[in-house]
Amino acid sequence: MDTLRLAQQPDADELLTRSPLAALTGMLLDQQIPMEWAFAGPYTIATRLGHDDLDAHEIAAYDPEAFTALLSEKPAVHRYPGSMAKRVQQLCQYLVEHYDGDASAVWRDVATGKELLERLKALPGFGEQKARIFLALLGKQLKVRPKGWREAAGAYGEEGAYRSVADITGPESLTKVRAHKQEMKRAAKAAKEAGGAGR
Repeated sequence: MDTLRLAQQPDADELLTRSPLAALTGMLLDQQIPMEWAFAGPYTIATRLGHDDLDAHEIAAYDPEAFTALLSEKPAVHRYPGSMAKRVQQLCQYLVEHYDGDASAVWRDVATGKELLERLKALPGFGEQKARIFLALLGKQLKVRPKGWREAAGAYGEEGAYRSVADITGPESLTKVRAHKQEMKRAAKAAKEAGGAGR
């Protein structure tokens, strides 16, 4: 399996590659901050917990105030460390309750992409878009390819598109994804302004 290059830091990327929980946590953190910052988060959390991996049971049972303090230490794991600490704990609590704390069990025995999408959407903090992006990441880079996975991932599953973290394999593809996101923002802004002008 190729190493993920989402954090653009060797140690953080190595953890994302071997730890399904780290990959899920990075995806959870990936909003309102640069992608590399989000995907470096799991490594930072593991290091601050004194481990070289994340344990869903440990995080789920961690004192919420202490866990918030852990994510808030400088440099903070996220722009909103308080709310994200809560979300990471909710994700781990869900995994403990439904999958005995084993993140890879979310996708290990699924038969179809549709089933996998439903499982991902059921995770705390994973809406439709986040679930589709993570599904595309699993298929494109982690070789998790149940029947119909590309269709279930929607546009994010398309080959050769640079739409999301699922397509990032290094600095060059990161630049292309950034450019795509900027273009989407511009288009959305233009559409909004055009809509406002029509009133």
